[in-house]
Amino acid sequence: MFKKRSKKLQQLSDLELVANYQLSEDNACLEILYERFSHLVYGVCLKYLKNVADSQDMVITVFQKLMNDLKTTEVNNFQSWLYVVTKNQCLMLLRKQSRERDRKKYIEEVGLNEKYADTVEEQFEVKEAKLTALEKAMKQLKPEQKLCVDLFYLKEKSYNEVADETGFTLKQVKSYIQNGKRNLGLLMARENENS
Repeated sequence: MFKKRSKKLQQLSDLELVANYQLSEDNACLEILYERFSHLVYGVCLKYLKNVADSQDMVITVFQKLMNDLKTTEVNNFQSWLYVVTKNQCLMLLRKQSRERDRKKYIEEVGLNEKYADTVEEQFEVKEAKLTALEKAMKQLKPEQKLCVDLFYLKEKSYNEVADETGFTLKQVKSYIQNGKRNLGLLMARENENS
């Protein structure tokens, strides 16, 4: 019985498997997608993480994430979507590892004992929470505001450089940056209230 069902599922396209999973939550659909794409996910992980063990672990993490994400996410091109999910998971791991290295390095440089290490950890957690809130808030800005704020504050370009790069007038650039900055503040304040 399972082999018949499995053969039928094997013949489905990636998007048909996704749709079938969304309707039935049949893990056999994910198993087939795993068989088809795990080697590609591993390759992406290896490209970013440059570590075999971390890459193998990340393949499992990505497919575990799919179990939940696919229930609610509209997917038009599974392979492209899977690539983005994999890349984002790898980047989050790299950021976490970088934060841990920075913390250890800071503790060693300053010569802190473990008594003060917890305070440093809390400072890093607060900083990371603020960065996460900022990233989330940036996604909610209007595209023009997001672009101008990103170029001005994160890429440290001048008003004139932002205008040249975007094609907006200098007046528009200043307005987008000012309104974007204000909206970021409001969005982050709202996020703080909710957390």
